[in-house]
Amino acid sequence: MVELTDRTWISRLSIIDFAFQPIVNIHTGTAFGFEALLRNHKAAGFATIDALFDQAFEEGVLHQVDLVLRKKALAKFAAFKLNCPIKLFFNLDNRLLDSSDYAPGNTLTALESYGYSQDDVCFEISEKHPICDSVDASKTLAAYRSQGFKIAVDDCGAGFSGLQLLYYTEPDYIKIDRFFIQNLASDPKKRLLVSTIVNLAHFMGCLVMAEGVETSDEYNSCREIGCDMVQGYYIQRPTLDTGELKTRYPRIKHLTSQDRRNRASKDRVLIKAQIDPVRPVYSDCSIITLFEKFRTEEDASFYPVVNRYEEPLGIIRNTAFKDFIFSKFGRQLLENPAFGRDINRFITKLPIADIHSSVEKLIAVYTQYNGHEGLLIVDNMKYLGFLSPHSLLRMINEKNLSIARNQNPLTRLPGNSLIHDYFSEALADIKSAYLLIYFDFDNFKSYNDTYGFRNGDRLLLMFSDMLKQASLAENRFAGHIGGDDFFMGIQGEGIETVEGEMKAFAATFKQDAESFYDREAITKGYCVARDRNGVTRQIPLVTVSTAILELPDHVDRSCTMEQVSLIIATLKKRAKAAASKISSATIMDFSNVENR
Repeated sequence: MVELTDRTWISRLSIIDFAFQPIVNIHTGTAFGFEALLRNHKAAGFATIDALFDQAFEEGVLHQVDLVLRKKALAKFAAFKLNCPIKLFFNLDNRLLDSSDYAPGNTLTALESYGYSQDDVCFEISEKHPICDSVDASKTLAAYRSQGFKIAVDDCGAGFSGLQLLYYTEPDYIKIDRFFIQNLASDPKKRLLVSTIVNLAHFMGCLVMAEGVETSDEYNSCREIGCDMVQGYYIQRPTLDTGELKTRYPRIKHLTSQDRRNRASKDRVLIKAQIDPVRPVYSDCSIITLFEKFRTEEDASFYPVVNRYEEPLGIIRNTAFKDFIFSKFGRQLLENPAFGRDINRFITKLPIADIHSSVEKLIAVYTQYNGHEGLLIVDNMKYLGFLSPHSLLRMINEKNLSIARNQNPLTRLPGNSLIHDYFSEALADIKSAYLLIYFDFDNFKSYNDTYGFRNGDRLLLMFSDMLKQASLAENRFAGHIGGDDFFMGIQGEGIETVEGEMKAFAATFKQDAESFYDREAITKGYCVARDRNGVTRQIPLVTVSTAILELPDHVDRSCTMEQVSLIIATLKKRAKAAASKISSATIMDFSNVENR
C-alpha cells in the first residue's frame, strides 16, 4: 500500500476534518448516502481546498495525500454507518489518475480495514480538471467500476468538459450544479436545461442528484422535473458531528404526502400492478453459475443484476454468452480462474425509474432509451421489479381509459370526480394560495329553447375551448361541472390580477356568443323567449357570471367542502346580480365559515 512519509504533509493533514451532508431520496426522504466534505483547510495552512490538492499534485504526492484523506473520512463515517446500506460519497481529484505516485489496489485494502465493501463507496469526479484521453485514465476508471465502485459526475454543467466527462466515466449518478438549481421554479431556461440533463441521465441509465437545494420551491421543481435525489441546506447543512446524521429525513416524506396534487402518487397502484418481479442475480454471482442459469432456463433472455444492497446495476443478456455457448471450449474458458469471477464485464446499463414516478415520466424515460427490454423499477433505490414495453403500453392505455371515464363527454374537460379531487387537494395544501373560480351561463336555457340543444352544445364547446386556452399553465386546472357550469382552479396567483383577467375573459365570451344568434336578436340585444317561470318576455343574450373564492396560503382550512360550497353559491348569486357579472371573496378565517 502507498504510504505518505512526508512529515510536513502528515502534520498538516492531521488537522483536516470531514463534515457530512445527506443525499436523500426525493420522494421518501430516506438517506441514500452522505458526501464527505473537507474542513479545516485554512488551519492546515491552505487558503482553499483546491490549493491543498494543487500543491499535492505539484509535489507528486497527490495519491498518497488522497489515501490519507480517504482513510480519515472512512474512519469517521464508519461510526455512523455500521451495517446500514448507506453510501459514502468521496470527491476524487481527476488528476489522481495521472499522478506520478498513483498505484492501484490501495482503496480495497483501506475499505476492508474499516469494514466497508465496494458497494458502500461512490467516487465523485468533477469538471474542475479535465480527464485526459489517455488509455491509462480510462483503464483506471474502468477498473474502479469493475471492482464494484460507483462513479458520480459532480457539478454537472458547471464546466466546459461535461460531455467529455460523461463519455469517459459512464457514471452511475449525475449531480447537477447548484447554479442550475437556484431559482429553478421561476427561471424557464434553467428548467429546460435541468430537464434536458435529467432526460440525458436517465437515457444513459444514470440517477440524478440535485445539489444545493435550499428552498421548498427548488425542491418541488426538482421533483416535478424528475430528479431522483436531492442534497442541500433544505435537507441538512454539512455537519462535523456524525451524531446529527439521520437515516431518514421525515420532512421530505411529509412534503410529498402534503403535495396532494402530485398525480404520480395516484399512478403508483397502476404501476405496481404491471411490474414483473423478475428475480435478479447478485453482482458476486460467479460467471459459471450465471452461464448455467441461462443454459437451463431457456426462456430467460436476461437477468437484472443487483449489488448486496439490492441496488440495480443493469442487466445481463443471454447474448453476452453466445460466443461461449457456441465455442467448443467456452465452458472451460469461463471456469478458468484467469478469466475471473467478475460478471461486471457482461452488464449492460438499463434506464432506472422510481416507483413514485408518474406513468408519463416512465413512458418518457423508456422512449428516450434505444433498447427493447424495458425499465428497472426501484423503491428507495432498491430493485423492485421490471417493466416491459407491453406493460408500459397496458399502463398508459389503462390511464387513458381512466381519464376518459372522468371527462365530460361533450367538452372532454375533467368532470366532477377530478374537480372534487382538485377541490379537496386545494383545501389540504395550506402552503399554497388557491383561487377557485366558478362560471355559470346567464340566460342559457332560453337560448337552448329558442335555437335548439345542438346549437347550445356548440356554445358550450366554444366556451370550453376558451377555458382550455386560459388554463394551459402548469398551475391551472379547468373542468366542466355539467351543463353550463364550469370550473377553474389557479395555484399561486394574486386575486387582483386574475379578477381583471376574468373580466376580460367574460367580455370576450359575451362578444363571441353573439355570433350564435340571428341578426335580429343581435341588433336588438335580446331574443323573445320563455324564462324559467314559463313567461314569454325579452331575454338578454347569453353572458357568463363568475365567482372567485380566494384561499390564502398558510391559513388553516379545517372545514368541509360543503361549507365552502355554500360561500361559492352565495358568490354566484352576487355575480348574477352584479353589473360586472363577477363577484369575489377571500376567506381568512375558516373557523367562521358557516356564519358567512
